[in-house]
Amino acid sequence: MDYVSTEQDGRVAVVTISNPPMNPLSAPLLDELYAELVRLDEDDGVGAIVLRGGGERAFVAGADIKEFPALREAGAQGTPSNLQRLGLRLDQARTPSVAAIQGFCLGGGLELAMCCDVRVASDDAQLGQPEIKLGLIPGAGGTQRLPRLVGRGRAMLMNLSGEFVDARTAYEWGLVEKVVPREELMQAATGIAASFAAQSAHAIGVLKELARTTRDLPLEEGLAREAEGFARCLASEDGMEGVVAFIEKRTPNFVGR
Repeated sequence: MDYVSTEQDGRVAVVTISNPPMNPLSAPLLDELYAELVRLDEDDGVGAIVLRGGGERAFVAGADIKEFPALREAGAQGTPSNLQRLGLRLDQARTPSVAAIQGFCLGGGLELAMCCDVRVASDDAQLGQPEIKLGLIPGAGGTQRLPRLVGRGRAMLMNLSGEFVDARTAYEWGLVEKVVPREELMQAATGIAASFAAQSAHAIGVLKELARTTRDLPLEEGLAREAEGFARCLASEDGMEGVVAFIEKRTPNFVGR
């Protein structure tokens, strides 16, 4: 592949986006990334995915704006973008994902990071949705995922102003889950991914399913779905192994998917 490479350490796959110097999300890059994430999600030997940007300057600094005139000519009004398609696939994936964010994480780059289950940022990261400065709006989750993470007011502040927030502010707002020094970023991200990969893949899949499907449900209905998911896990081979291992005071040996 021209833009995407993967290294695997145990059950953790690290996927690197490489489109120097700022890793803009071109259509060919998104096609490669989609195919690679599908491949990894279908691989029983992969228990977690870390997504990172190559180089020193950016995770991803946005979409490839040079492609926008062609999009306008195509007149694809109201159709999901390639990045929306990729984000929905990450939502539906059985495999948990961690975004390792360094430098600039802007526009489509932030939208991509928000599609991951967990975000870890370096202390020099800058995050934002600057589309308004081009007379545009976010088109792949910035108006939908962002307010779900940080609240309506903060999302509107970011989307209406186009200004960036630093890593510490992003952490305080709930946009990222952890901030570490730049030199510790990959260790922190892969450590979190390894902790996910060590768990029951069946239970992880149920957790991701509930997070995706119950977010906007009334509490009573969400609790009913949770109870059903718990029963599925308890009846599974991994559920039995986990309970027996606890009773026998040993580490469980989960079978996987």
